[in-house]
Amino acid sequence: MNSVLLLIILIPAIEIFLFIKIGSQIGAITTILLIFTTAIVGICYAKYEGLNTIKSGFQQISKNKTPTYEMISGAAIAFAALLLIIPGFATDIIGFLIIFPISRNFFLEKFFYKFKKEEKDTIKNNFIDGEFEDIEDDNDKKI
Repeated sequence: MNSVLLLIILIPAIEIFLFIKIGSQIGAITTILLIFTTAIVGICYAKYEGLNTIKSGFQQISKNKTPTYEMISGAAIAFAALLLIIPGFATDIIGFLIIFPISRNFFLEKFFYKFKKEEKDTIKNNFIDGEFEDIEDDNDKKI
């Protein structure tokens, strides 16, 4: 089964399960307020972290360095903000883990390690082995 299709089915099921369990413990109104609170706090913190990432990116540019980490970090923060906007507790937890710099760095290091490992494997096999022989032809004389 396609993993994207599985996620489309599994994520809402997990969210509904968590809504029912948490709502039965703390009440419906409190659950709704908690969802709105996490969304508002998450968006504000995403804005703060996004501005810090932009500032760090400009510092890298002023040092004549490519702000690669800052670009990827900014994309991760945007994804985390999207997860925080989506109502639900599981997406909020994942969103907060991505927003906080310590856990974001952990996830990005794992991502970069996997990407670099795949890149090294393709570089190793990116050649053609062969032999050649230089054949001179009388018709190839230059005028």
